[in-house]
Amino acid sequence: MHILTKWLNKIVNLMMISFILIAAVNAQPITHITLVQANAMARENYPVIKQKNLISQKANLNIENLSKEYLPQFSLSGQASYQSDVTQINIPIPNVKIESQSKDQYKVLGDVSQLIYDGGAIKQQSELQQLNAEVEQQKIEVELYKLKQQIDQLYLGVLYLDAQRKQILLVENNIQIAVKNVQAQVQNGVAFKSNLDLLKAELLKTRQRIIELDASRKGIIETLELFINNPLADDVIFEQPFVQPYNFNSAIGRPEIKLYADQAKLFDHQTKIIKAKNQPKASIFLQGGYGRPTLDLLKDQFAFFYIGGIRFNWSLSGLYTRKTENELVNINKRTLDIQKETFLLNTNTQLKQQQSEINKLKLLITSDEEIIALRASVTEAAKAQLQNGVLSSNDFLKEVNDEDQARQTLVTHQVQLLQAQINYQIISGNQ
Repeated sequence: MHILTKWLNKIVNLMMISFILIAAVNAQPITHITLVQANAMARENYPVIKQKNLISQKANLNIENLSKEYLPQFSLSGQASYQSDVTQINIPIPNVKIESQSKDQYKVLGDVSQLIYDGGAIKQQSELQQLNAEVEQQKIEVELYKLKQQIDQLYLGVLYLDAQRKQILLVENNIQIAVKNVQAQVQNGVAFKSNLDLLKAELLKTRQRIIELDASRKGIIETLELFINNPLADDVIFEQPFVQPYNFNSAIGRPEIKLYADQAKLFDHQTKIIKAKNQPKASIFLQGGYGRPTLDLLKDQFAFFYIGGIRFNWSLSGLYTRKTENELVNINKRTLDIQKETFLLNTNTQLKQQQSEINKLKLLITSDEEIIALRASVTEAAKAQLQNGVLSSNDFLKEVNDEDQARQTLVTHQVQLLQAQINYQIISGNQ
Protein backbone atom coordinates (compact mmCIF):
# COMPACT_ATOMS: atom_id res chain seq x y z
CA MET A 1 0.00 0.00 0.00
CA HIS A 2 2.87 2.34 0.83
CA ILE A 3 4.56 1.59 -2.50
CA LEU A 4 1.29 2.27 -4.40
CA THR A 5 0.87 5.62 -2.64
CA LYS A 6 4.45 6.53 -3.46
CA TRP A 7 3.93 5.78 -7.16
CA LEU A 8 0.68 7.75 -7.22
CA ASN A 9 2.46 10.76 -5.73
CA LYS A 10 5.15 10.53 -8.41
CA ILE A 11 2.53 10.40 -11.16
CA VAL A 12 0.71 13.42 -9.73
CA ASN A 13 3.97 15.36 -9.49
CA LEU A 14 4.88 14.51 -13.08
CA MET A 15 1.46 15.63 -14.25
CA MET A 16 1.79 18.93 -12.39
CA ILE A 17 5.23 19.52 -13.89
CA SER A 18 3.85 18.74 -17.36
CA PHE A 19 1.00 21.23 -16.91
CA ILE A 20 3.44 23.90 -15.73
CA LEU A 21 5.72 23.29 -18.72
CA ILE A 22 2.80 23.40 -21.14
CA ALA A 23 1.57 26.65 -19.61
CA ALA A 24 5.08 28.12 -19.82
CA VAL A 25 5.38 27.14 -23.48
CA ASN A 26 1.96 28.59 -24.28
CA ALA A 27 2.91 31.85 -22.57
CA GLN A 28 5.95 32.32 -24.83
CA PRO A 29 5.45 35.06 -27.45
CA ILE A 30 5.13 33.87 -31.02
CA THR A 31 8.32 34.54 -32.98
CA HIS A 32 7.17 33.34 -36.40
CA ILE A 33 3.71 33.49 -37.94
CA THR A 34 2.01 32.91 -41.28
CA LEU A 35 -1.12 34.50 -42.69
CA VAL A 36 -2.94 31.17 -42.49
CA GLN A 37 -2.05 30.82 -38.80
CA ALA A 38 -3.12 34.38 -38.04
CA ASN A 39 -6.50 33.85 -39.68
CA ALA A 40 -7.02 30.51 -37.92
CA MET A 41 -6.21 31.94 -34.47
CA ALA A 42 -8.36 35.03 -35.07
CA ARG A 43 -11.30 32.86 -36.15
CA GLU A 44 -10.96 30.63 -33.09
CA ASN A 45 -10.77 33.62 -30.74
CA TYR A 46 -13.50 35.76 -32.35
CA PRO A 47 -16.46 35.95 -29.90
CA VAL A 48 -19.12 35.35 -32.56
CA ILE A 49 -17.73 31.83 -33.17
CA LYS A 50 -19.27 30.81 -29.83
CA GLN A 51 -22.73 31.41 -31.27
CA LYS A 52 -22.34 28.44 -33.63
CA ASN A 53 -22.50 25.99 -30.73
CA LEU A 54 -25.41 27.87 -29.15
CA ILE A 55 -27.35 27.77 -32.42
CA SER A 56 -26.87 24.00 -32.64
CA GLN A 57 -27.95 23.55 -29.03
CA LYS A 58 -31.03 25.69 -29.56
CA ALA A 59 -32.05 23.76 -32.69
CA ASN A 60 -31.54 20.40 -30.94
CA LEU A 61 -33.65 21.50 -27.97
CA ASN A 62 -36.46 22.71 -30.22
CA ILE A 63 -36.39 19.45 -32.20
CA GLU A 64 -36.38 17.49 -28.95
CA ASN A 65 -39.47 19.37 -27.75
CA LEU A 66 -41.24 18.76 -31.06
CA SER A 67 -40.46 15.04 -30.92
CA LYS A 68 -42.14 14.83 -27.51
CA GLU A 69 -45.45 15.58 -29.19
CA TYR A 70 -45.34 11.95 -30.36
CA LEU A 71 -45.48 10.87 -26.70
CA PRO A 72 -48.79 10.36 -24.88
CA GLN A 73 -50.27 13.67 -23.75
CA PHE A 74 -51.78 13.95 -20.28
CA SER A 75 -54.19 16.46 -18.84
CA LEU A 76 -56.04 16.71 -15.55
CA SER A 77 -59.05 18.91 -14.79
CA GLY A 78 -61.54 19.33 -12.01
CA GLN A 79 -64.84 21.09 -11.56
CA ALA A 80 -67.32 21.77 -8.78
CA SER A 81 -70.59 23.47 -9.69
CA TYR A 82 -74.06 24.31 -8.50
CA GLN A 83 -76.93 24.68 -10.91
CA SER A 84 -80.39 26.15 -10.49
CA ASP A 85 -82.21 23.13 -11.90
CA VAL A 86 -81.65 19.51 -12.85
CA THR A 87 -83.44 16.98 -15.03
CA GLN A 88 -86.27 15.23 -13.21
CA ILE A 89 -88.47 12.31 -14.30
CA ASN A 90 -91.95 12.76 -12.81
CA ILE A 91 -93.54 9.69 -14.42
CA PRO A 92 -94.96 7.39 -11.73
CA ILE A 93 -93.72 3.82 -12.15
CA PRO A 94 -94.90 1.15 -9.72
CA ASN A 95 -92.21 -0.08 -7.36
CA VAL A 96 -89.62 2.13 -9.06
CA LYS A 97 -88.26 5.30 -7.57
CA ILE A 98 -86.16 7.46 -9.89
CA GLU A 99 -83.95 9.84 -7.94
CA SER A 100 -83.29 13.28 -9.35
CA GLN A 101 -79.78 14.62 -9.67
CA SER A 102 -78.26 16.86 -7.05
CA LYS A 103 -77.89 20.48 -7.93
CA ASP A 104 -74.31 20.46 -6.62
CA GLN A 105 -72.11 18.45 -8.95
CA TYR A 106 -68.43 17.45 -8.80
CA LYS A 107 -66.03 16.01 -11.36
CA VAL A 108 -62.29 15.23 -11.60
CA LEU A 109 -61.30 14.19 -15.10
CA GLY A 110 -58.04 12.78 -16.49
CA ASP A 111 -57.36 12.64 -20.23
CA VAL A 112 -54.67 10.64 -22.06
CA SER A 113 -54.27 11.02 -25.83
CA GLN A 114 -51.81 9.53 -28.31
CA LEU A 115 -51.20 11.15 -31.68
CA ILE A 116 -51.44 8.66 -34.53
CA TYR A 117 -51.53 10.99 -37.54
CA ASP A 118 -50.69 14.69 -37.93
CA GLY A 119 -50.19 15.04 -41.68
CA GLY A 120 -46.40 15.28 -41.21
CA ALA A 121 -46.61 18.60 -39.29
CA ILE A 122 -44.16 17.65 -36.52
CA LYS A 123 -41.66 16.20 -38.99
CA GLN A 124 -41.80 19.32 -41.15
CA GLN A 125 -41.44 21.59 -38.11
CA SER A 126 -38.37 19.62 -36.99
CA GLU A 127 -36.79 19.94 -40.43
CA LEU A 128 -37.61 23.65 -40.39
CA GLN A 129 -35.70 24.06 -37.13
CA GLN A 130 -32.69 22.33 -38.68
CA LEU A 131 -32.82 24.52 -41.77
CA ASN A 132 -33.13 27.64 -39.61
CA ALA A 133 -30.03 26.56 -37.71
CA GLU A 134 -28.09 26.07 -40.96
CA VAL A 135 -29.06 29.57 -42.13
CA GLU A 136 -27.96 31.13 -38.81
CA GLN A 137 -24.71 29.14 -38.88
CA GLN A 138 -23.97 30.37 -42.40
CA LYS A 139 -24.65 33.98 -41.39
CA ILE A 140 -21.85 33.58 -38.85
CA GLU A 141 -19.58 32.21 -41.57
CA VAL A 142 -20.28 35.34 -43.61
CA GLU A 143 -19.33 37.50 -40.62
CA LEU A 144 -16.18 35.46 -40.02
CA TYR A 145 -15.23 35.95 -43.65
CA LYS A 146 -15.27 39.71 -43.06
CA LEU A 147 -12.91 39.12 -40.11
CA LYS A 148 -10.47 37.49 -42.53
CA GLN A 149 -10.31 40.72 -44.52
CA GLN A 150 -9.33 42.64 -41.36
CA ILE A 151 -6.60 40.16 -40.47
CA ASP A 152 -5.25 40.24 -44.03
CA GLN A 153 -5.06 44.05 -43.90
CA LEU A 154 -3.14 44.00 -40.62
CA TYR A 155 -0.79 41.25 -41.80
CA LEU A 156 0.01 42.98 -45.09
CA GLY A 157 0.48 46.24 -43.21
CA VAL A 158 3.32 44.66 -41.24
CA LEU A 159 4.85 43.21 -44.41
CA TYR A 160 4.77 46.66 -46.01
CA LEU A 161 6.46 48.26 -42.99
CA ASP A 162 9.10 45.52 -42.89
CA ALA A 163 9.85 46.03 -46.59
CA GLN A 164 10.14 49.79 -46.06
CA ARG A 165 12.45 49.29 -43.09
CA LYS A 166 14.68 46.98 -45.09
CA GLN A 167 15.00 49.61 -47.80
CA ILE A 168 15.70 52.41 -45.31
CA LEU A 169 18.49 50.34 -43.79
CA LEU A 170 20.11 50.26 -47.24
CA VAL A 171 19.88 54.05 -47.39
CA GLU A 172 21.33 54.29 -43.90
CA ASN A 173 24.24 52.09 -44.93
CA ASN A 174 24.97 54.25 -48.01
CA ILE A 175 24.93 57.43 -45.92
CA GLN A 176 27.16 55.89 -43.24
CA ILE A 177 29.74 55.01 -45.91
CA ALA A 178 29.50 58.55 -47.25
CA VAL A 179 29.97 59.98 -43.73
CA LYS A 180 33.18 58.00 -43.26
CA ASN A 181 34.56 59.14 -46.63
CA VAL A 182 33.71 62.81 -46.13
CA GLN A 183 34.96 62.71 -42.53
CA ALA A 184 38.33 61.55 -43.82
CA GLN A 185 38.28 64.32 -46.43
CA VAL A 186 37.50 66.96 -43.77
CA GLN A 187 40.38 65.69 -41.64
CA ASN A 188 42.67 65.96 -44.68
CA GLY A 189 41.38 69.47 -45.41
CA VAL A 190 39.92 68.64 -48.83
CA ALA A 191 36.24 68.98 -47.87
CA PHE A 192 34.14 71.40 -45.87
CA LYS A 193 32.72 70.41 -42.51
CA SER A 194 29.30 71.60 -43.70
CA ASN A 195 29.27 68.72 -46.18
CA LEU A 196 29.86 66.31 -43.29
CA ASP A 197 27.15 67.94 -41.18
CA LEU A 198 24.67 67.63 -44.05
CA LEU A 199 25.32 63.90 -44.28
CA LYS A 200 25.05 63.43 -40.51
CA ALA A 201 21.74 65.30 -40.46
CA GLU A 202 20.40 63.09 -43.24
CA LEU A 203 21.61 60.03 -41.31
CA LEU A 204 19.65 61.14 -38.24
CA LYS A 205 16.61 61.80 -40.41
CA THR A 206 16.87 58.28 -41.81
CA ARG A 207 17.03 56.82 -38.31
CA GLN A 208 13.92 58.81 -37.40
CA ARG A 209 12.10 57.09 -40.25
CA ILE A 210 13.13 53.73 -38.78
CA ILE A 211 11.77 54.78 -35.37
CA GLU A 212 8.46 55.77 -36.97
CA LEU A 213 8.22 52.48 -38.83
CA ASP A 214 9.01 50.47 -35.69
CA ALA A 215 6.33 52.35 -33.73
CA SER A 216 3.74 51.76 -36.47
CA ARG A 217 4.69 48.08 -36.62
CA LYS A 218 4.31 47.75 -32.85
CA GLY A 219 0.85 49.32 -33.03
CA ILE A 220 -0.32 46.88 -35.71
CA ILE A 221 1.14 43.93 -33.81
CA GLU A 222 -0.70 44.96 -30.62
CA THR A 223 -3.95 45.13 -32.59
CA LEU A 224 -3.30 41.72 -34.13
CA GLU A 225 -2.57 40.28 -30.67
CA LEU A 226 -6.09 41.25 -29.59
CA PHE A 227 -7.59 39.39 -32.54
CA ILE A 228 -5.54 36.20 -32.16
CA ASN A 229 -5.40 36.28 -28.34
CA ASN A 230 -1.71 35.35 -28.38
CA PRO A 231 1.39 37.40 -27.59
CA LEU A 232 3.70 38.28 -30.47
CA ALA A 233 7.39 38.99 -30.03
CA ASP A 234 8.54 42.50 -30.94
CA ASP A 235 10.73 41.04 -33.68
CA VAL A 236 8.19 38.45 -34.82
CA ILE A 237 8.75 37.31 -38.39
CA PHE A 238 5.77 37.60 -40.72
CA GLU A 239 6.18 35.03 -43.46
CA GLN A 240 5.44 36.15 -47.01
CA PRO A 241 2.03 34.69 -47.96
CA PHE A 242 1.93 32.21 -50.81
CA VAL A 243 -0.78 33.14 -53.29
CA GLN A 244 -2.34 30.04 -54.78
CA PRO A 245 -2.64 30.02 -58.58
CA TYR A 246 -6.16 30.99 -59.53
CA ASN A 247 -8.36 31.12 -62.58
CA PHE A 248 -9.86 34.52 -63.37
CA ASN A 249 -12.92 32.75 -64.77
CA SER A 250 -13.52 30.40 -61.83
CA ALA A 251 -16.91 30.32 -60.11
CA ILE A 252 -17.53 32.45 -57.03
CA GLY A 253 -17.19 30.44 -53.82
CA ARG A 254 -18.09 33.05 -51.20
CA PRO A 255 -19.97 31.96 -48.03
CA GLU A 256 -22.80 34.29 -49.12
CA ILE A 257 -23.56 31.91 -51.99
CA LYS A 258 -24.20 29.05 -49.57
CA LEU A 259 -26.25 31.41 -47.39
CA TYR A 260 -28.51 32.20 -50.36
CA ALA A 261 -28.85 28.47 -51.08
CA ASP A 262 -29.71 27.70 -47.44
CA GLN A 263 -32.29 30.49 -47.37
CA ALA A 264 -33.83 29.14 -50.59
CA LYS A 265 -34.16 25.71 -48.97
CA LEU A 266 -35.84 27.36 -46.01
CA PHE A 267 -38.42 29.06 -48.23
CA ASP A 268 -39.04 25.83 -50.15
CA HIS A 269 -39.67 24.05 -46.87
CA GLN A 270 -42.17 26.67 -45.75
CA THR A 271 -44.52 25.51 -48.51
CA LYS A 272 -44.38 22.01 -46.98
CA ILE A 273 -45.23 23.51 -43.58
CA ILE A 274 -48.27 25.25 -45.07
CA LYS A 275 -49.46 21.98 -46.61
CA ALA A 276 -48.83 19.93 -43.46
CA LYS A 277 -50.65 22.28 -41.08
CA ASN A 278 -53.82 22.01 -43.21
CA GLN A 279 -53.88 18.22 -43.03
CA PRO A 280 -56.34 16.35 -40.75
CA LYS A 281 -55.10 15.02 -37.43
CA ALA A 282 -56.12 11.91 -35.56
CA SER A 283 -55.37 10.50 -32.12
CA ILE A 284 -56.64 7.86 -29.73
CA PHE A 285 -57.74 8.93 -26.28
CA LEU A 286 -58.81 7.63 -22.91
CA GLN A 287 -60.66 9.70 -20.34
CA GLY A 288 -61.23 8.60 -16.77
CA GLY A 289 -62.75 10.42 -13.84
CA TYR A 290 -64.49 10.47 -10.52
CA GLY A 291 -67.47 12.55 -9.60
CA ARG A 292 -71.19 13.02 -9.36
CA PRO A 293 -73.06 12.48 -11.60
CA THR A 294 -71.18 9.88 -13.66
CA LEU A 295 -71.99 8.72 -17.18
CA ASP A 296 -75.14 7.19 -15.78
CA LEU A 297 -77.23 10.29 -15.19
CA LEU A 298 -79.85 8.34 -13.30
CA LYS A 299 -77.46 7.60 -10.44
CA ASP A 300 -76.91 10.49 -8.10
CA GLN A 301 -73.82 8.96 -6.48
CA PHE A 302 -70.08 9.49 -6.53
CA ALA A 303 -68.37 6.88 -8.71
CA PHE A 304 -65.53 6.25 -11.17
CA PHE A 305 -66.11 6.33 -14.93
CA TYR A 306 -64.10 6.22 -18.19
CA ILE A 307 -64.50 6.64 -21.93
CA GLY A 308 -62.09 5.89 -24.82
CA GLY A 309 -61.98 6.16 -28.57
CA ILE A 310 -60.49 7.90 -31.61
CA ARG A 311 -60.46 11.66 -31.92
CA PHE A 312 -60.44 13.31 -35.37
CA ASN A 313 -59.70 16.96 -36.02
CA TRP A 314 -59.45 18.92 -39.26
CA SER A 315 -59.31 22.69 -39.12
CA LEU A 316 -60.53 24.01 -42.45
CA SER A 317 -59.91 27.69 -41.71
CA GLY A 318 -56.32 27.36 -42.95
CA LEU A 319 -57.62 26.66 -46.43
CA TYR A 320 -58.75 30.29 -46.66
CA THR A 321 -55.18 31.62 -46.27
CA ARG A 322 -53.20 28.80 -47.92
CA LYS A 323 -53.03 30.47 -51.32
CA THR A 324 -51.94 33.81 -49.83
CA GLU A 325 -49.30 32.14 -47.65
CA ASN A 326 -47.84 30.30 -50.65
CA GLU A 327 -47.76 33.53 -52.62
CA LEU A 328 -45.88 35.26 -49.80
CA VAL A 329 -43.31 32.45 -49.84
CA ASN A 330 -42.90 32.87 -53.60
CA ILE A 331 -42.38 36.62 -53.16
CA ASN A 332 -39.69 35.94 -50.56
CA LYS A 333 -37.99 33.50 -52.96
CA ARG A 334 -38.05 36.03 -55.80
CA THR A 335 -36.66 38.70 -53.46
CA LEU A 336 -33.86 36.32 -52.48
CA ASP A 337 -33.08 35.64 -56.15
CA ILE A 338 -32.79 39.38 -56.78
CA GLN A 339 -30.46 39.77 -53.79
CA LYS A 340 -28.28 36.93 -55.04
CA GLU A 341 -28.23 38.37 -58.56
CA THR A 342 -27.21 41.79 -57.18
CA PHE A 343 -24.49 40.21 -55.05
CA LEU A 344 -23.06 38.30 -58.03
CA LEU A 345 -23.11 41.43 -60.19
CA ASN A 346 -21.28 43.51 -57.57
CA THR A 347 -18.81 40.70 -56.88
CA ASN A 348 -18.00 40.17 -60.56
CA THR A 349 -17.52 43.93 -60.95
CA GLN A 350 -15.06 43.94 -58.06
CA LEU A 351 -13.23 40.95 -59.54
CA LYS A 352 -12.83 42.75 -62.86
CA GLN A 353 -11.40 45.77 -61.06
CA GLN A 354 -8.97 43.60 -59.09
CA GLN A 355 -7.94 41.75 -62.25
CA SER A 356 -7.18 45.07 -63.95
CA GLU A 357 -5.29 46.22 -60.84
CA ILE A 358 -3.18 43.04 -60.80
CA ASN A 359 -2.22 43.41 -64.46
CA LYS A 360 -1.36 47.08 -63.96
CA LEU A 361 0.82 46.43 -60.91
CA LYS A 362 2.74 43.66 -62.66
CA LEU A 363 3.67 46.09 -65.43
CA LEU A 364 4.62 48.79 -62.90
CA ILE A 365 6.85 46.37 -60.98
CA THR A 366 8.71 45.46 -64.17
CA SER A 367 9.26 49.16 -64.84
CA ASP A 368 10.27 49.78 -61.19
CA GLU A 369 12.98 47.14 -61.41
CA GLU A 370 14.41 48.78 -64.53
CA ILE A 371 14.37 52.21 -62.86
CA ILE A 372 16.08 50.84 -59.74
CA ALA A 373 18.84 49.25 -61.82
CA LEU A 374 19.52 52.63 -63.43
CA ARG A 375 19.28 54.54 -60.14
CA ALA A 376 21.60 52.08 -58.40
CA SER A 377 24.17 52.60 -61.16
CA VAL A 378 23.93 56.37 -60.75
CA THR A 379 24.28 56.06 -56.95
CA GLU A 380 27.40 53.93 -57.26
CA ALA A 381 28.92 56.52 -59.60
CA ALA A 382 27.97 59.31 -57.19
CA LYS A 383 29.54 57.39 -54.32
CA ALA A 384 32.83 57.17 -56.23
CA GLN A 385 32.66 60.86 -57.16
CA LEU A 386 32.00 61.82 -53.52
CA GLN A 387 34.97 59.75 -52.41
CA ASN A 388 37.16 61.50 -54.99
CA GLY A 389 35.92 64.90 -53.87
CA VAL A 390 34.33 65.86 -57.21
CA LEU A 391 30.70 65.68 -55.95
CA SER A 392 29.08 67.60 -53.12
CA SER A 393 27.28 65.90 -50.26
CA ASN A 394 24.04 67.54 -51.31
CA ASP A 395 24.28 66.12 -54.83
CA PHE A 396 25.20 62.70 -53.44
CA LEU A 397 22.17 62.71 -51.12
CA LYS A 398 19.95 63.63 -54.04
CA GLU A 399 21.04 60.51 -55.91
CA VAL A 400 20.67 58.36 -52.79
CA ASN A 401 17.18 59.72 -52.14
CA ASP A 402 16.18 59.21 -55.77
CA GLU A 403 17.23 55.56 -55.59
CA ASP A 404 15.48 55.24 -52.23
CA GLN A 405 12.31 56.68 -53.73
CA ALA A 406 12.50 54.23 -56.62
CA ARG A 407 12.95 51.31 -54.23
CA GLN A 408 10.15 52.53 -51.98
CA THR A 409 7.90 52.72 -55.03
CA LEU A 410 8.80 49.13 -55.89
CA VAL A 411 8.08 48.02 -52.33
CA THR A 412 4.71 49.78 -52.44
CA HIS A 413 3.79 48.20 -55.75
CA GLN A 414 4.90 44.74 -54.58
CA VAL A 415 2.73 44.93 -51.46
CA GLN A 416 -0.13 46.40 -53.49
CA LEU A 417 0.16 43.48 -55.91
CA LEU A 418 0.10 40.99 -53.05
CA GLN A 419 -2.87 42.85 -51.60
CA ALA A 420 -4.68 42.82 -54.95
CA GLN A 421 -4.02 39.09 -55.42
CA ILE A 422 -5.28 38.28 -51.92
CA ASN A 423 -8.26 40.59 -52.42
CA TYR A 424 -9.10 38.75 -55.62
CA GLN A 425 -9.10 35.45 -53.77
CA ILE A 426 -11.16 36.91 -50.92
CA ILE A 427 -13.71 38.48 -53.27
CA SER A 428 -14.00 35.28 -55.32
CA GLY A 429 -13.98 33.05 -52.25
CA ASN A 430 -11.54 30.63 -53.92
CA GLN A 431 -8.71 30.25 -51.45
